[in-house]
Amino acid sequence: MSPVSAIRRLRYIGLIEGVSSLLLFFVAMPLKYLYDMPQAVTVVGTIHGVLFILYMLALVKTMIQLKQSLGWAAKVIVAAVFPFGPFFIEADLRREQVKFEHNAATSSYKSQKEL
Repeated sequence: MSPVSAIRRLRYIGLIEGVSSLLLFFVAMPLKYLYDMPQAVTVVGTIHGVLFILYMLALVKTMIQLKQSLGWAAKVIVAAVFPFGPFFIEADLRREQVKFEHNAATSSYKSQKEL
């Protein structure tokens, strides 16, 4: 998998995980406590938990593939723990993706030029 694909996957999973977190806090929990519907938290909480685990797995895989530091990974983990965090870290991850896309395009251009 290319660096661009790895970071794109991390971004997408992070955004989906962030939405699931907001659904848990702002839809499922009010349904549980205001309307006595605990099933909402059970269902949305389970989905959110699975997405969080997928996000952490994608983070580890991306960190290894891109040879990122533990500090970089810690920043993403901290953002994942707080509501709205994945949306704040999204801009940084998008910048990194653009950087990798630019590097890939530049190296492709250089190799074509050498031919």
